[in-house]
Amino acid sequence: MQIDLSGRVVLVTGAARGIGRTIAETFAREGAHVVAMDLDADALAGMEQDSHAALALPCDITDPAQVREAVAAIEERFGRLDVLINNAGINAEGPLESFDPELWDRLFAVNVRGVLNTCQAVIPLMKRQRAGRIINAASFAAVIPSVDAAAYGASKAAVVQMTRVLASELGPWGITVNAYAPGMIPTAMNGFAALGEEAAAAKLDQLSVRRWGVPEDVAKLCLFLASDLSDYVTGALLDVSGGKFATQDPGAAWRAL
Repeated sequence: MQIDLSGRVVLVTGAARGIGRTIAETFAREGAHVVAMDLDADALAGMEQDSHAALALPCDITDPAQVREAVAAIEERFGRLDVLINNAGINAEGPLESFDPELWDRLFAVNVRGVLNTCQAVIPLMKRQRAGRIINAASFAAVIPSVDAAAYGASKAAVVQMTRVLASELGPWGITVNAYAPGMIPTAMNGFAALGEEAAAAKLDQLSVRRWGVPEDVAKLCLFLASDLSDYVTGALLDVSGGKFATQDPGAAWRAL
């Protein structure tokens, strides 16, 4: 059995860079019609020129009207939407005691309200089709948060709970809703790539598969969740973290070699 996404229409938010770009490019290689959405219009135009996106839509996901217009453009162009991947997100750190309330609101506007906006925009179309896949980016921070990262962890925990509720609400229409929780994948947002040798080793000791994750690890999971192979998977949070904290000290097995 092969994953076959030929002709599927797939919307990826935050598609201009990082994990989102890898997801978009991976789906394009699998024959999907990728709709790339991001604030960065120039980067999106380049994706369209390189055939990594069948349609590029600059859009601010915190603005419900912009999101509705974008989804209407997708329906006009393709007549359907099979998969929504809510990848877009931002991070902000700081102790709760002094955390800027405006920054908290901005983080929730993108990470939580942005997911709500896109879901609300695509659900009517998917209901008419009586089929669809919604795949939401959570984070390992939704499972075990970090000091100075309460805002990010709380926003991703909210995404997980939204995912579970939507899975039940949309089940009667043949729509599945799942979330994925990446662990330590070096990106411009998290700074893992800049860690010194000692700090990097301490981080890697948290993993059962002792290597940094790569964006392709997430993209391959999204392929599965978007495919017919995942028909009976919904309301789930799938861990793509290399077995982070699968035990209290995963690094012990590596140190024993």
